[in-house]
Amino acid sequence: MQQTIGSSRITSIREQDLTGISELLHGATPEAVAAIEWLHPDFVDADGVLLGLVQAFVLEHDARLIVIDTCVGNGKDLPVVEEWTGLQTDFLDRFRAAGFDPEAVDAVLCTHLHLDHVGWNTYHDGERWRPTFPNARYLFNRAEYEFWQGEADETYVPSIDEPEQLVAVRRVFADTQVRVQRDSVQPIVDAGLANLVEVPCELFPGLRLLPTPGHTPAHVSVEIVSDGARALVTGDSFHHPCQIAQPDWAALPDSDQVQSTATRRRVLEHVADTDVLVIGTHFAEPVCGRVVADGDTYRFVAGDN
Repeated sequence: MQQTIGSSRITSIREQDLTGISELLHGATPEAVAAIEWLHPDFVDADGVLLGLVQAFVLEHDARLIVIDTCVGNGKDLPVVEEWTGLQTDFLDRFRAAGFDPEAVDAVLCTHLHLDHVGWNTYHDGERWRPTFPNARYLFNRAEYEFWQGEADETYVPSIDEPEQLVAVRRVFADTQVRVQRDSVQPIVDAGLANLVEVPCELFPGLRLLPTPGHTPAHVSVEIVSDGARALVTGDSFHHPCQIAQPDWAALPDSDQVQSTATRRRVLEHVADTDVLVIGTHFAEPVCGRVVADGDTYRFVAGDN
């Protein structure tokens, strides 16, 4: 995807397909998904399996080059997703082939600090993890950074009523997140490249971080305004367009599913039947579109129409 937003331009750089979304979303059975006819053929396959991507966005805005979220990364130790451990992709080659130089990036924004949104913050040079974008400022929501730093210092203790299967998942996720902080976040701080910002905030003229909590306690989305045109990069406030029709289909990794559902409903009310271009961080091609009211719910009209 490459899309203009006023005088700005945003380009998606694909790292890999995102599999297993159907298992992450409560309620997204093949039968329930089949009832959302507009998902076909871009966002669901013939068997009712939800389609998605792990991708980064490069935003050319106000004479700046900005990367929004940085995928999984190569060579990371991520036990919560076995196929992502030790991953090797040609992401940086694709980045350069799209016309972008990692050394020319001015800023890196992370909607949150989960493993598939911070991985290419760093690369391993054979000895240690180094910033992939060495001349950029990495802009983290202070509350998000401090939350995960606190989690890294504590042992996961399940609540009494948590099912055993969920406890096992949360244990391995907590262990993974410690490694994410160590390998993909802390090296940025140690290099003196991190800026911790208070949200909501305007980072640059026409570029704002907006609070969209629920997936993580301090998750943010990115608002872009350029020459009167508007866009919203969702991060993981939405994992898939089906959540536009069914905002109560919360995701298993959401830290607070009640809050994530409330956030989706609030965002949908804000963008529906407006000119706001919604850019889904994990949405399959064509990635972007507009939200319109559809009876008592909403529909995603893909593309830039």
